[in-house]
Amino acid sequence: MSSSLDLAPEQSVVSTHPDSILAGQRPALALSPRLHNRDLAPTRIEGRRWGGYSIFALWTNDVHNIANYSFAMGLFALGLGGWQILLSLAIGAALVYFFMNLSGYMGQKTGVPFPVISRIAFGIHGAQIPALIRAVIAIAWFGIQTYLASVVLRVLLTAVWPQLAAYDHDSILGLSSLGWACFVAIWLVQLVILAYGMEMVRRYEGFAGPVILLTVAALAGFMYVQADARIAWSVAEPLTGYEMWRNIFAGGALWLAIYGTLVLNFCDFARSSPCRRTIRVGNFWGLPVNILVFAVITVVLCGAQFQINGQIIDSPTQIVAAIPSTAFLVLGCLAFLIVTVAVNIMANFVAPAFVLSNLAPRHLNFRRAGLISATLAVLILPWNLYNSPLVIVYFLSGLGALLGPLYGVIMSDYWLLRKGCINVPQLYSEDPAGAYHYSKGINLRAVAAFVPAAVLAIILALVPNFHSVAPFSWLIGAGIAAAIYLLIAPRNRQYHDVSGECIAVDHSSH
Repeated sequence: MSSSLDLAPEQSVVSTHPDSILAGQRPALALSPRLHNRDLAPTRIEGRRWGGYSIFALWTNDVHNIANYSFAMGLFALGLGGWQILLSLAIGAALVYFFMNLSGYMGQKTGVPFPVISRIAFGIHGAQIPALIRAVIAIAWFGIQTYLASVVLRVLLTAVWPQLAAYDHDSILGLSSLGWACFVAIWLVQLVILAYGMEMVRRYEGFAGPVILLTVAALAGFMYVQADARIAWSVAEPLTGYEMWRNIFAGGALWLAIYGTLVLNFCDFARSSPCRRTIRVGNFWGLPVNILVFAVITVVLCGAQFQINGQIIDSPTQIVAAIPSTAFLVLGCLAFLIVTVAVNIMANFVAPAFVLSNLAPRHLNFRRAGLISATLAVLILPWNLYNSPLVIVYFLSGLGALLGPLYGVIMSDYWLLRKGCINVPQLYSEDPAGAYHYSKGINLRAVAAFVPAAVLAIILALVPNFHSVAPFSWLIGAGIAAAIYLLIAPRNRQYHDVSGECIAVDHSSH
């Protein structure tokens, strides 16, 4: 049931006896079919195509998505002024950049996706815990984002062909006939993109990035002109003192929490980057620089609208919908449609595809697993989830609170305990003496560090009495999980650094 792989002496596993190496024998490593397939295997360094621009475009799509604009505009509505929003998002950008680099460097060095990275700290079977948590969140949000994209498509279609509005008044399982047609259309487009693998994802993200950047910049310029080149820097009664500073730092912490999903599985993309510098440069332009551009555009959009009529907008789509020209309305809708699909694929499709493949590597490759996760996203009828505040707050927010503790355990294990020394081939071995077998494949110390930190993070995020510290639940959960793990982790072990190049596959195989 397992395949045997010969390793060169310099790439031998930890358990190899030195006498066998001196005798010229090549030790064999059994790759378990329960842990390995071509999609889960490391990516060969030669031929990796996710360069600096690809990473920049990836983040451009994610930063300038509709949900992020709604969040940032909420800061303006809370009473933060222009410079305060810029400072808040700058703090968030610095945090995201730092933590995203840590994740990216792991993926670039090992060449493996998130479910396999999780095996380092949680064990070859215990890794299913963080992987499944990430997948459940992603599947739910994949369905919701697909629904939101379909709403934009409905606006576009009814603007061009008003007669289609007649099909938007019935209800089939909570969605109109036109709504179902738009939803299925967006769903199929995403499946087609994923059918061609990660290389097509890279190309689509590279195409979508400039589209949304130019669109929101043009929209900001349009609003600036409409406001006679004057903008309001704050609402009528801006915050001051303690409340102002709390909201500034809370906004930065919440921005990090928004990226709590991607900061975990950024290795799914970084594994296809040729070097650390590529990740560092791509992340710099795609995150801090991009987020500051995003912050400036947000301030202009909110300030111009408030200057014009004293109203605070919730989303840039409100401005697009109010454009009197049908042609420009259609272009605006198309741009937001393109970026919503791009964000959905990168944040909510890639992760569950790798996770489900990791559950049954013998039967599920990336494409089959992606089809299953996309089907599940339809079966949960995501428009009902989105329209239920109870589900969003208690279910999805509760699961989201678990991401910080997971990150704390995984990063403290990799960077502080092992100092980046990883035996990549043994991540695919069920040998009881293997480096990541632990106790029946589960690292109970990692679980013991995760559970109390996760419980605390959920309490802070959901219990109303802790609303003042709720925005910091991700950071608090990550810090406590890391501290507990380092406290109980063994200190007397020797860690070996073994490359995965000997079992790596070409980038085009993914």
